[in-house]
Amino acid sequence: MKYTQTREKNTLTVTFKMDSAEWATFDRRAYDQNKGKYNIPGFRKGHAPKNVIEQHYGKGLFFEDALYIAAQEYYSEFLDKNKKVEPVSRPAIDDKSIAADDKGVTFAVVVTVRPEITLGQYKGLEVKKTPVQKVKPADIDAELSKVQERNARFVEVSDRAVQEGDQVNLDYCGKVDGVAFEGGTAVKQTLTIGSHTFIEGFEEQLVGMNIGDTKDINVTFPKEYHAENLAGKPAVFTVTINGITVKELPALDDEFAKDVSEFDTIKEYKDDIKKNIAERYQKDADNKDESNLVEAVVNATPIDIPDEMIQEQIDQYVEDFKYQLSYQGLNIDNYFKYTNTTMSDLRASHKERAEKAVHTRLVFEEIVKAEKIKASQKAVDAKIKEYAQRIGKPLDELNKELNEGDKYYFENQVITEALLSLLKKENTLA
Repeated sequence: MKYTQTREKNTLTVTFKMDSAEWATFDRRAYDQNKGKYNIPGFRKGHAPKNVIEQHYGKGLFFEDALYIAAQEYYSEFLDKNKKVEPVSRPAIDDKSIAADDKGVTFAVVVTVRPEITLGQYKGLEVKKTPVQKVKPADIDAELSKVQERNARFVEVSDRAVQEGDQVNLDYCGKVDGVAFEGGTAVKQTLTIGSHTFIEGFEEQLVGMNIGDTKDINVTFPKEYHAENLAGKPAVFTVTINGITVKELPALDDEFAKDVSEFDTIKEYKDDIKKNIAERYQKDADNKDESNLVEAVVNATPIDIPDEMIQEQIDQYVEDFKYQLSYQGLNIDNYFKYTNTTMSDLRASHKERAEKAVHTRLVFEEIVKAEKIKASQKAVDAKIKEYAQRIGKPLDELNKELNEGDKYYFENQVITEALLSLLKKENTLA
């Protein structure tokens, strides 16, 4: 087997030449693999000679299969001898390259390969530092309000009608054209007035009702409603108010601080909230700095990225999205139906993100090679130990569960952290 190779950007063409003896071997193998498919009068199935089968079905009957066998073997041998070639797509035989005569057969395999990368500047860059957001009194108040909400209690009200913001307990039965529909009936349902969790106009019509009152509520389902049999249709809900409760927030005083924190006074608690917010703002700024630094380094190395690599990354995003949907009790078909979108829309929405992810990965890999960054076993073990502590699992037990993919993940974490540390050291944030 002889071959020559040519490369144009990310497309590699490997042309293979076989003499007649080599080709005869593959032609015979194709016959051996396929002879059982043909019925020839006078022969048991699978026992007819090659020339007899070709007389019935045409000369060159086994050519395509023989070519496929040869391409598989020769391409595999080529990769074994050329370790630096990194395919990123499945190989394909170039039909226009096929030539056959008495001297042998020539054909070419075309494959998309990993792009050639010339590293740009990744040291000595100057990146603008992100200003750290200052903690404002409103930030502290907002955090306190969240804690108040979590510690609120609901108090029953019996001496007035329903108001905006009340939480009501109600029974209802919905009908369309006088007929009750599936999912339109509930008993002792809880609803906060103003939450807009029910159909538009429903909650507003409950305002002014008293405990024990029954009333018909007229609404219209949205045109884009998920249940097609109800979409755009008018409905009548017969509603009875069973009870009214109002949210009561605790006072922001020292007792509140003692109940919800480790501090004795509201001032100490506020000071701690301020400190935590400041740390969060600092972390946000640090993360933004890191992101900007990575972007500057990556953009310094332009790469002609093969579409196959981008599509493979999009495949991963789509699979991750399907997994997230499954936790919500949905599947991808339901998602497309509810959002009136398609798989093409979903993939298109991930394209820019995928391009950035692949670009970043390729640049990082080149820097790691250039700087000879490696993950020591000690560092990997420390990372695994840290993870075991975080999830509360004994280290010995976790180590027994780890597969090669898991170990590679931790190793990659160590390398990535070392790389980021190098970039922060060798570049300036100002």
